[in-house]
Amino acid sequence: MKITLLQALFITNTLIISGCSIGERPNNTKVASDNMNHQNHDQIVVNEQKEHSHSHEQHQDNSPSNTQAKLTTPKNIAANQATNLVINIQDAGGKPVTKFDTFQEQNMHLIMVNDDLTFFQHLHPDYKNNGKFEVSAEFPNPGNYVLFSDYKPTGQPERVSILNLNVPGSIPLPKDLEKFTKSKTLSNTKVTLNTSPSNLRVGQEIKIGFDIKDRQSNQAVQDIKPYLGEKGHLVIIKSSSPLTKSDYIHAHALKNSPPGKVEFMTKFPHKGTYKMWMQFNFKGKVETADFWVSVES
Repeated sequence: MKITLLQALFITNTLIISGCSIGERPNNTKVASDNMNHQNHDQIVVNEQKEHSHSHEQHQDNSPSNTQAKLTTPKNIAANQATNLVINIQDAGGKPVTKFDTFQEQNMHLIMVNDDLTFFQHLHPDYKNNGKFEVSAEFPNPGNYVLFSDYKPTGQPERVSILNLNVPGSIPLPKDLEKFTKSKTLSNTKVTLNTSPSNLRVGQEIKIGFDIKDRQSNQAVQDIKPYLGEKGHLVIIKSSSPLTKSDYIHAHALKNSPPGKVEFMTKFPHKGTYKMWMQFNFKGKVETADFWVSVES
């Protein structure tokens, strides 16, 4: 059988490409795309999502999106072990987005929660290059986790992606529902929640305030330091399954919050039960106070 020069070149190139693949990838390994080839080969893409514009004031922006995010994790994930997460930001055509604006002192804010909102973590992945962010995270229990990735491509609105991750294993039995307490005692402070108006309703402008007192002296603290460029940060997530971008609110403290207080203005888009986490910097340590609230229609 005669083989033309073109066929010979095709066969040769195919053998070369196949040989490289066999040499680089172990069995049962999935690689997302060419720009992931230099990562550890036990990594696998677990989620890809088109992104949505996000505004802290209006909570969401339904303008057309032109970015997408891919989350890549190690093939084997276990609870209570450091897990390397890679988030690649791409345009609609799959090309890396390479330039990002810094906002609140970071290129990306990553909010992680589990299904019942008993777990919360606020991380800041490191931007490497070529649209790739990396961070090490640890998940306390088996189960489903949702990651809200908040970033701002240069010249574009702020974006929020929702990425999903599962940690295999036996899921712990649910604990009793948390009470709707108005105060929390932390390591150095006591935080009391107050809202105006006191009855929360959908679409209503709400002032959410937190009185912060020294745990030992019970006096209002006077030396709250900036955290990520603000007096405080407030993340609010609606108890819902599955979680969507409309369940997520991220607000920043009012500039004129009085001493000993951190205050925010926001609106709740839907009726339901929400959990909020307020973070602030006291004596060089970031403290987190969490509360449940109910919103009526």
